[in-house]
Amino acid sequence: MGKTFQYELADQVGLLTFTRPKTLNSLTFEVYRDLVNFFEEAGKDPDLKVIVITGEGRGFCSGGDVHEIIGQLFEREMKGVLEFTRMTGDLVKAIRLLDKPVLAAINGLAAGAGSVIALASDLRVMAESASFRFLFTQVGLTGADMGAGFLLPKIVGLSKATEMLMLGDKVDAATAERFGLANKVVPDGDVVSATMEWARRLAGGPTLALSMTKRMIQNELNMDIVTAVEAEAQAQALMLQGRDHRAFYEAFKEKRAPRFTGE
Repeated sequence: MGKTFQYELADQVGLLTFTRPKTLNSLTFEVYRDLVNFFEEAGKDPDLKVIVITGEGRGFCSGGDVHEIIGQLFEREMKGVLEFTRMTGDLVKAIRLLDKPVLAAINGLAAGAGSVIALASDLRVMAESASFRFLFTQVGLTGADMGAGFLLPKIVGLSKATEMLMLGDKVDAATAERFGLANKVVPDGDVVSATMEWARRLAGGPTLALSMTKRMIQNELNMDIVTAVEAEAQAQALMLQGRDHRAFYEAFKEKRAPRFTGE
């Protein structure tokens, strides 16, 4: 995928790898732009069913590059700075609004913007030595950045989210799993293969049902119970008429595994 990150597609699973290991895969303006474009376009690829994000070397992603982003932002006026912060938010929105599962294989440190990219993913698999750090307040910025203030409380609860975003302390893999920030913790050498196992399972499943599930989870985040239940009723009525549900029914009658087509 050019020079800013590596991308490979195999068996309907896309593996996106950050490739700046010397800086623990820090982000530049160019990387941000390419990531936004990638995730906004990913929904149009019929051969792509699931995306896995990981990092090369010892880090998943250490966030914005101090020299290539932070240093340059001091030379911008407010309008230019706001354009940048909105672009970082566009990346998180593109991940969350993509109607395909996104999995993070967190092989090392996920800090700052890297922690929010992992947070925005649908499932997170962590290596035993990996960790999160929501570092924004430690550099004099608000901990509510790129949607962290929206997403993190919904995953770990308000109290723990406040602690993580205000103190910025290291959250190791065991702690992340205990609070639901990690779905699974595996040995260091197994993190990509374990995540790919889930990804292939999802890619081979009823992809339209998975897409609708992700869409409904996102849509219902701020709904009241009456609105949410009605939205689910309407969504499920559509899915009950889908070909995949019919495929399940026919397979059940014939005592065989269903063959889903994503329709």
